[in-house]
Amino acid sequence: MDVNMAGPSDVNPHDTTSVNTATLVGELLGTGLLIVAVVGSGIMAQSLSSDVGVQLLANTGATVGALYALILMLGPISGAHFNPLVSLVATLRGTLPWGQLPLYITVQIIGACLGTAVANLMFEEGVWTWSTRVRDGAGIWLGEVVATAGLLAVIVLIGQSRPNAVAGAVAAWIGGAYWFTSSTSLANPAVTVARSLSDSFAGIAPKSVPMFVFMQVIGTAVGSSIIMILGRWRAE
Repeated sequence: MDVNMAGPSDVNPHDTTSVNTATLVGELLGTGLLIVAVVGSGIMAQSLSSDVGVQLLANTGATVGALYALILMLGPISGAHFNPLVSLVATLRGTLPWGQLPLYITVQIIGACLGTAVANLMFEEGVWTWSTRVRDGAGIWLGEVVATAGLLAVIVLIGQSRPNAVAGAVAAWIGGAYWFTSSTSLANPAVTVARSLSDSFAGIAPKSVPMFVFMQVIGTAVGSSIIMILGRWRAE
């Protein structure tokens, strides 16, 4: 993720022509591979241990490593958003044209769902299977607000002061939030939807998805407020 979270700041807000195939493929591929890591490592962990702590540790390590590598690889190509809320904040800050936002979100969701299918198939599960893992409750919902707000603040504030450190900082935040938030830090609507398609360790029941996404949106508002108070909202 670059400091501006994709694109120059002097953009036409309605422009859809400057987005190229490589950019969209980068977002689709990056989001898809991230989900392969999240879901695949969860399935692998379940097959190796019945200890939930060990399962979460394995899931964390794979996710952090893959996320760091994917940001480094695809940041220069698409901005490495992999997350509709990151793209939304980039648009609100003036670094991604409004006309391109629907394209980013669409390929992120498609990529995430395809990534779930790949992970499931690698472990000889069904292509898509509805998750039965219910994730509900006030504490869990608050955890998603914290995880999402922190993620966005880390991306923007560290991007403004130490842009070369963003990849490591984002991976570190996600890894930490897996353990200190009650929700295990989904913090991403595309990821949340895709994880409902795998009945495995990383899954989330479809009925839990709407409230998770709502809390992620609230977290976006909180994170944006933190950015406005502590940093620069409009990208330079």
